Amino acid sequence: MKSQVEVKTRRRPYVRPMAGWWKGNAFFLRYMVREATAVAVWIYALILTVGAWRLGQGEAAWNGWLEALKSPLSVFLHLALLISMLVHTYSWFEIMPKTMAPVVINGERLSAQRIQRTGWGVAVVVFVLALLLAVWSQS
Repeated sequence: MKSQVEVKTRRRPYVRPMAGWWKGNAFFLRYMVREATAVAVWIYALILTVGAWRLGQGEAAWNGWLEALKSPLSVFLHLALLISMLVHTYSWFEIMPKTMAPVVINGERLSAQRIQRTGWGVAVVVFVLALLLAVWSQS
């Protein structure tokens, strides 16, 4: 049977600090903000899911959900969610050219700036159409 020799040392093992590792680098800070804004997307999806569920329960439940949305806390929450959604949208349009396959038109690759501007243009058009549809449905 072999004996194991223990070597005793006075040095302590190096333990790499992990708390706040992302705060020192702007790239990682933007990444963490983008990931955190995904939580806002999830929260708003839950709010809309509850609304659809309440709509299925009948008119009284639906009207109660609408009244809950009018509370000051709900309005503040929706403003915070809107800001988070805008940051989330901006960050995704920022990384869009890096994540999609190269687009070549007439033998020339589209620039990252053009891809981002196209994404923003489509988003603005869809927003305006949704806003017009919402206004039109109220009249």
